[in-house]
This record gives sequence, C-alpha cells and structure tokens, in this order.
Amino acid sequence: MTVIGLDDTDSRERGMCTTYLAARLAERIRDAGGTIERLLLVRLNPAVKHKTRGNAALAIHTDFDPERAFALARSELDSAAETDDPRTNPGLVVAPHAPDEIPDDVAEFSRKAIRELLSREDAERRIDAAGYRHAGWKNGRGKIGALAAIGAHAAFSEWTYEHISYRESDRWGTPREVDFDSTFAAADSGYPDVWDTVDRGTGEAVCVPHTPCPILHGIRGDDPDEVRRVAERIEGESVVKTALFVTNQGTDAHLQDAELHEIEDDRAYRVTGTVASGPETRRGGHVFFTIEDNTTEQLCAAFEPTKRFRNHVRNLRPGDRITVCGEVTDGTLKLEKFAVRNLDTTELVTPNCPDCGRSMKSAGAGQGYRCRRCGTDADGKVEREIERDLELGWYEVPPEARRHIAKPLVRGGFDAPIHPER
Repeated sequence: MTVIGLDDTDSRERGMCTTYLAARLAERIRDAGGTIERLLLVRLNPAVKHKTRGNAALAIHTDFDPERAFALARSELDSAAETDDPRTNPGLVVAPHAPDEIPDDVAEFSRKAIRELLSREDAERRIDAAGYRHAGWKNGRGKIGALAAIGAHAAFSEWTYEHISYRESDRWGTPREVDFDSTFAAADSGYPDVWDTVDRGTGEAVCVPHTPCPILHGIRGDDPDEVRRVAERIEGESVVKTALFVTNQGTDAHLQDAELHEIEDDRAYRVTGTVASGPETRRGGHVFFTIEDNTTEQLCAAFEPTKRFRNHVRNLRPGDRITVCGEVTDGTLKLEKFAVRNLDTTELVTPNCPDCGRSMKSAGAGQGYRCRRCGTDADGKVEREIERDLELGWYEVPPEARRHIAKPLVRGGFDAPIHPER
C-alpha cells in the first residue's frame, strides 16, 4: 500500500483546487493499473493565516507502487498547481506503507496540524525520520499539510463524506449554471443525513462555490450513497468528473477543550464562562460581548456574515452561563456555536408600594426606597422574574456562515438540546 499526501496547490484568485488535482491523480493511477482505496480530504487548522482558501489537504490511499506514485504525483503538481500565486507553495509526501501503519509521531503531527500552528522544518524532520519521499515547490510550506493528510486516517476516528462534481475545464472562471429549485429539492430529500447543501434562511445554495475553481458543487453528509444521490438530483451544466471524499468536515476536530486562561491566538476552542458584559452591536453589524470565570475575561464576537445567529447572541444577558466554540484571532473568539447552560431569569427593579402599587422613590443614598404617597419603606431593589427569548441548549451559525470543519447541530452527539439552522 501507498499513501500520497498533497497540499497547497490552489489559489484564491487563479482557481484550481487540490481536491481536483487529487481526483485527477487518482484517475491516472487507475489508468496505470492501480486501485484507489479512498480519497481523504482533511481540513486543517482554520486559523492559519497563510492558507489559500479552505485549508484542505488531500491523501490518496492506493495499492500503487510508491516510486511510481511519487513520479506521477510530481508530474501532476508540476503541470496543475497554481505556483504563480505568491501564496501557493505546494508540497508532496509519499509514504510506502498502508494507512494503518502510520507511525505514532506522524499521527500526532496530524492532530496538531488541525489544532495548532506548525513549521515546515518540523514537518521535514518527521518526513525524513519516517523515510518518506517528498518534494516542495517554492518555499515548500505545503509539506506541512501533505504530511498531516498522510497521518490523518490514524489520528482521527470520526469521518463524514463529500461528493464533488467538477466542471468542464473551458467553463472554469465563468458563472456556474445550476438550477436552484432542483438544488433545494435535492437538499430537502437528503436532510438530515445530507447537510449544509443550502441555507434556507438566505436562499443561498451553499454547495455551489463562488471561486474560479473546477468545482460545480460539493454535497456533504454522513452517508456516501446519500451524498451521491443528492448530487445526481441537482440539474445544471454538464459534469465532467466526480469524486467521493472521506473527510473530517463537520466534525469539530479543530476544537480544543480549555479554560479561559489557557486560550491562545490562532487556535479554536470550546470553553465555558459567564456572560460578563451585555452584547453590543458595533459598526458593520458585528456583535461583541465578554465572558468570564474567576480570573479571566474573554472577548467574543458574532460577526456580520453570521446573519440571523446574531439575534441569539443579542439575547444573552450578564449572568448567563454559556459554552462558546470558535477560533481565536487577535484576542477575540469568533463564535461558531454556543450552548446556554443556565439563564439569568430575574432582574433587580425599584419596588412598588404594597399599599397603593405605585413605584417607590429613592429615599437618599443608602436609605432604600419610600412611597411618597403612603410613607411605606423598602430596604432596596427587589428581584422580578423576566421572560427570556433563549432556551437552554446549543445555537449555531447558519449553513452559509459555517466553517467546513465545524459540526452542524443536526449531526447530533451534543450534550444539551439543539436548535439547528437549515
């Protein structure tokens, strides 16, 4: 067996897609007499600043000879990678063994690549120690993702699927022709096993990208047959090629459980605290608030692209106990989802007179309240029950704003009631 790892071949402006390159390489291996066990699409740390787009690395599991596999892969990257983009720095790594024979330190590297920041030098040390063939283009930073993709199958146990349909090459960079009525009907037919195909709140077909890449649409879900069936129901321009990927998308593999004082930039966390400051909507429609524990405060934000999710955030109040999930950048945790653990359902108000029912007035600093009509006294403010527009449980950003790796609530397995977005 052989495992081929590829990364960093695409461009935000020029297009290409590493999934397409992997699908094309798999086709060449089949044409040369090899078989493909699986294609693995691995989303790495979404907080990495130098990523090209979705920070995906690819692995091909095959019975093809490793030397021939390396030569074929190198040829594909030479011809297809968008190396004219200054941000694109491809990497190739080939492991001459089966996926279940991955060394422990390579599997650990994969876990870190999804949750931390790693260096090319560290990747190269591990590649050399394992005896893997490798190649890099330009600064070779793509070797980090290529090695992470090789170790991912041994590093993680939770996987989902994506069925990707590719366009004719002469249509790349042109507007996509997809029938949106059929897309929404297909999405309804597959839900909840197939998720994040569309956003019903905005009317957006989430599965159709806006970049100049080769992808026509990508259908994600928990069942490989269902994602394929939903893809086939979508009408539109001709499809030249399809591929099914095993992937860590929709798994929350990037989240680390932590305490507030342990949080660092460029990582993603699941942390619990008490709302300290009420939500504030700032310029641009972004909503900010802070949570705290006994020693630390953390700024959290629901940015404008999260749309209707911000309404749930605005309903938070100081005193609410919540768990927040998201990436931390420049000291701010960017919300992907949150869980309400406990709601503050009372507020302090000026007391009413027990005799006439009128609101009492302050009797002076430190002297409580007095009814000017009846002369009755009260020591201070009193608690009053209030209605809340939130319930206990998990809330999430809508499909249009969801990170590839973030787990949709509809997939289940959460520790409280869920309020899914469709």
